[in-house]
Amino acid sequence: MKRIHITGHKNSGKTTLIVQLVGELTRKGHRVGTIKHTHHHHELDTPGKDSYRHRQAGAEAVGVIAPQMNAIFWPQPERRDKSVAYQQFEGMMNQCDIVLVEGDSQTDALKIEVYRQETGQTPQALSDPKIHAIVTDDNPDIGIPVWSRSDLKMIVENLERLL
Repeated sequence: MKRIHITGHKNSGKTTLIVQLVGELTRKGHRVGTIKHTHHHHELDTPGKDSYRHRQAGAEAVGVIAPQMNAIFWPQPERRDKSVAYQQFEGMMNQCDIVLVEGDSQTDALKIEVYRQETGQTPQALSDPKIHAIVTDDNPDIGIPVWSRSDLKMIVENLERLL
């Protein structure tokens, strides 16, 4: 699975960039998958529904097949190595040419940072050597490639080169 993490501080524009990248990459014929990484606990299944009750009863994984969307839920122990979860996703996203992950700044995988000076934060790239490039319309003195946030075509071309 060709996976690139789009990282950055809160409100830096990660989601907006990913949505635009998915649109442009699919327009160019790429099959794109996305994963949203979060540190917060979310109940992804609907409490009280059959699939939720199956999990509560002890099912290792629960799938839902519907006319327009399928899903699978499986438990993720709190301290489990996230690389195992990415391996599990790999089997389900093997038809994708590229998988964009929003977040997970702790990964050792390839990362691109979205940065906006107005957030008041310093770029993560200053302390994270795994960040390959920074996407911004600001002018940070950073020592890694800076990709113009306003040039989506160039960002996509750079991602294609990385892959």
